Amino acid sequence: MEISINWLVIGITAVVSYMALQDRRLMDRLIFWPPAINKGKEYHRLLSYGLVHADFTHFLFNMITLYFFGQFIEQKYNAFVGPAGYALFYAGGLLASILPTYWRHRNDSGYRSLGASGAVSAVLFAFILFKPWAMLLIFFIPMPAIVYAVAYTVYSIYMDRRGRDNVNHSAHLWGAAYGVLVTIAVNPGVIGSFFNQLMNPRF
Repeated sequence: MEISINWLVIGITAVVSYMALQDRRLMDRLIFWPPAINKGKEYHRLLSYGLVHADFTHFLFNMITLYFFGQFIEQKYNAFVGPAGYALFYAGGLLASILPTYWRHRNDSGYRSLGASGAVSAVLFAFILFKPWAMLLIFFIPMPAIVYAVAYTVYSIYMDRRGRDNVNHSAHLWGAAYGVLVTIAVNPGVIGSFFNQLMNPRF
């Protein structure tokens, strides 16, 4: 029986997130913290931060999104790249979404970041490339995927510039950009399909 990488990601993230919420030392070893990377050469943090979450709500929101859209993208990437396609895409999303944050905060010992949101954004925006008019349920409000993508991008840019909450909006933006660009790179035909669907809405 073929093992779903998406389910493995959700399962591993669930176990590690739960353990880290119970054990502060484990959380401290996995969370993104610039000094540990700069001075301690703990490069695993550029990926492991995506396995831990601030609380159950943070975890649930990310994993529900991954549950609904990850399976579709896993099938696409495995078809394009091979059996490890989706795993590489997801890990790349974690890395690509945090690197700009690392550069921006590399000398900030007080900065920390955690959560799979960057990679989840990559998965979601890759899905939107394939199905721009799919209906999403956002806080119980039905919304076309492409409309959500625009609203999400505008909101993330605004909140990133405002910088008054504890959310890494930059990771969301870079994760989304990664998801779009890499998907186009591995399947250039998706561009024509995307614009054709935009011109012929189907709800």
